[in-house]
Amino acid sequence: MVQLECGKFSRTIDRPLVMGIVNLTPDSFSGDGVDVARALDKAQEQIEAGADWLDVGAESSRPGAQATPLEEELRRLLPVLERLAGCGVPISVDTYKPPVMRAAIEAGVAMINDIYGLRMPGALEAVADADCAVCVMHMQGEPLSMQQAPVYGDVVAEVRAFLAERVSALTKAGVSHRRIVLDPGFGFGKTLEHNLALMRRLPECVVNELPLLIGVSRKSMLGALCGREVADRGAASVAAALLAAQRGAHFLRVHDVAATRDALAVWQAFKPASADATA
Repeated sequence: MVQLECGKFSRTIDRPLVMGIVNLTPDSFSGDGVDVARALDKAQEQIEAGADWLDVGAESSRPGAQATPLEEELRRLLPVLERLAGCGVPISVDTYKPPVMRAAIEAGVAMINDIYGLRMPGALEAVADADCAVCVMHMQGEPLSMQQAPVYGDVVAEVRAFLAERVSALTKAGVSHRRIVLDPGFGFGKTLEHNLALMRRLPECVVNELPLLIGVSRKSMLGALCGREVADRGAASVAAALLAAQRGAHFLRVHDVAATRDALAVWQAFKPASADATA
């Protein structure tokens, strides 16, 4: 069982938590778009479907994506955060820019979710004095070019070594382990075989018993396995989320909240009474 400190929230993670995605980008998988009203409708839909958390992002990180200017990211993000302040569930903000981190923390978010693993200048300082949780993700390269030719000797060992190094950097900056979440970064500078190896050996990615966040929902790895376009990857996404939960994931970042919750409920009902979902 894991205790996570995340701003005004404190969460005991005794089962896999479902994190509903709310994208504020024009090219999002879920079609939320950049309109504030549509984004708020999507957030409410995710909450009503049973989301334990919301993950809000205003810059696309899909393969080949161009960087979003800082001012545009803030313009998309801040009105939505302001209106979600009293929504009742913790909010995670997906950003790697320190000024956006600071603005999100000021708005009271529970977690900063950084695809660059807090490596940008000023990122560690932006979160060190806050009380929110931080999610450190592994990525080889950057979104624009990360899928062109990713190479590893042992992808699991290298991802774990990176995460361990970032945990050390966060600890030296004064961030408690009770605030840290780790993400091996499925699809971020990884081939299909790299992703499959990570899923098979997911427990090996754990560092210092810190919780894992897994995001595979609707990703191209599922399209490669099933031969389906993005809109038709719901069943594959639920299956992959369930496999991650069985291998110890604490957070499941998903588009399809209700279906994922249903699958988890059935799995948990059939587990032996002594089994621990997040061991």
